[in-house]
Amino acid sequence: MKTIDFTKLARPNIRSLKPYEAREIPCKVKLDANESPYSLPADKIFQAKNIINRLNRYPDPEAKKLKKTISKNLKVNTDSILLGNGSDELIYYLITAFGGPVLYPVPTFSMYGIISQACGEKGIEIPLDKGFDLDTDKMLAAVRKYNPKLIFLSSPNNPTGNCFSADRMLKIIEASKGIVVVDEAYQPFSSEKGFLPLLNDYKNLAILRTLSKIGFAALRVGFLIGDPGLIKEVNKVRLPFNLNALSQNIALEAFRRKKLMDSQIKNITSERERLFEELDKITGTSPYPSEANFILFKAKNANAVYQRLIKEGVLIRNLGSAIKDALRVTIGTPEENNFFIKALRKSAGGKK
Repeated sequence: MKTIDFTKLARPNIRSLKPYEAREIPCKVKLDANESPYSLPADKIFQAKNIINRLNRYPDPEAKKLKKTISKNLKVNTDSILLGNGSDELIYYLITAFGGPVLYPVPTFSMYGIISQACGEKGIEIPLDKGFDLDTDKMLAAVRKYNPKLIFLSSPNNPTGNCFSADRMLKIIEASKGIVVVDEAYQPFSSEKGFLPLLNDYKNLAILRTLSKIGFAALRVGFLIGDPGLIKEVNKVRLPFNLNALSQNIALEAFRRKKLMDSQIKNITSERERLFEELDKITGTSPYPSEANFILFKAKNANAVYQRLIKEGVLIRNLGSAIKDALRVTIGTPEENNFFIKALRKSAGGKK
């Protein structure tokens, strides 16, 4: 049989590309992926019969009902919204539509760099300052030098958990001749209002939101909000029927149950503050304040602590490749958080 070297067939930018790794390690308590520990009660999700009886038909290609609901909820026009199969797909569409260079700070959400390389576009990485905030001077210098078509700013930022300073973000938006995408995946957990109110003031500003962090990661529903002209161009590269009927309908029910969602978000932020205090009491650990649904913390012998936690039945995220000695824990239920703290005390060396 003829052998084929598929690596040689691949485009040069793909050969050196490292895929995003979503490792699945079986553990009693899973706190590694920034998922919500809560979902809607099964009896409140949707009338399954209405969907199951129509699985032979394609979904609404424009997701009109969901788009209208989001429009009403966020107080933006429907022609300013584009729905995607998660934020990842929308990032792909933005880079496909507008090209590069693509500028973003690091450490941040890894898909900005992965998708830039996959699309054959230059990714420009600017390190955050020591306080995990934007290094304005370096960012602005990069804007002047490279004139990026797209700038991605995740605020609250993953994996650091903090919101970037609004004045620094505004300087970058004002200096850019391209599009600045503020990724607000974790905004529901933040004390900051976010940049949505500024859309009318800055035509080059776009916002990314998602349902993945508030209890619906399995749906893969994200949405891009921006100037209708921007949405029109990105929509040209959108794949047809990209949001399936089940996701559309369950997402609709999620918005109808906004009070329940808000209550669950409040529980998570309350637990976040409690977990921060508990982490601060443990010998050898130093947590960073968070505006997201996770906490970044440093630990002595972080790699060893990570492995010991797995043995104790707790899976968190090892971020040593991006931030030295850093680990990230997602906020779980009170019971999960208690289990984690007990395991961490055992793994890291007890109370201070």
